[in-house]
Amino acid sequence: MTKRIGITGGIGSGKTTACRIFAALGIPVYYADDRAKWLMQNDPKLVAALKDAFGENTYDDQGLLNRSYLAEIVFNNKEQLNILNGLVHPAVREDGIRWDEQHQATPYTLREAALLYESGIDQLLDQVITVTAPENLRIQRVIERDGLSAEQVKARIDKQWPEEKKVGLADFVIHNDGRHSLIRQVYQIHQQLSKSKE
Repeated sequence: MTKRIGITGGIGSGKTTACRIFAALGIPVYYADDRAKWLMQNDPKLVAALKDAFGENTYDDQGLLNRSYLAEIVFNNKEQLNILNGLVHPAVREDGIRWDEQHQATPYTLREAALLYESGIDQLLDQVITVTAPENLRIQRVIERDGLSAEQVKARIDKQWPEEKKVGLADFVIHNDGRHSLIRQVYQIHQQLSKSKE
């Protein structure tokens, strides 16, 4: 059976870059955040549940998700955010299981998720890779990528699990600090995972 591998890391750690290298090696990658956005727009069951939880204004007249409305509700309200996550995470989990079933020809599949542990997805996986980088480098990358201030990036980092906690739980760790070759580390993990298919 194809192994299910998770890949995670805090904001700005470079997990998407690592995923692109795995994809170039022929490994299918499931991007949980992208699929969550798609499901919130296209999964009738999830759409109905979101409207039920947050009101009809969750979607506009064209049926498009009103992201700013939803963000305003959940941004500084942990209870509301937990309700949102409690609806979206199970939908993503089910979607990921269906996706895995379609990719049985490769030695392993990769499930990319920033909130891999927080959402409980790790329980469905065989092993987990954590991509890590020093916090100052992560902040710098996100400022350059998203045009946010250092304070805004720090606020997002503070909402995620500490990096060392994810590293401690990981089966493999990729150090994306500019001093170690990212390609070499990915390739070494790829070789190990490709060998270990039962």
